[in-house]
Amino acid sequence: MDQPADWPFEDSPNVAVITTQAVLNGQWIAFASLDAEDCDWQFHCQGEPAEEDARVVSLRRIVTLDPSIAELADLPLGWCAWRTSPDAPWQRAPRRD
Repeated sequence: MDQPADWPFEDSPNVAVITTQAVLNGQWIAFASLDAEDCDWQFHCQGEPAEEDARVVSLRRIVTLDPSIAELADLPLGWCAWRTSPDAPWQRAPRRD
């Protein structure tokens, strides 16, 4: 499937990503990661996410909810990004799990 010309990610817009019900309900995304083991994206609001709140949606839906996520298109595998408010710049670092 062809990607839109302005799509910044290597992943397809319809790739499945992990988020939480809180993000889908409108809470701002405070943390994003690109897992090295399985190349999965994760997007969470502030606080520790509860496993039972996990949801699978498309990357396009996350970018639609928060267009600033496009700034993370070049995030390396095994890295994460975070911010302290919806208007704060994204900070990046390798994940330390």
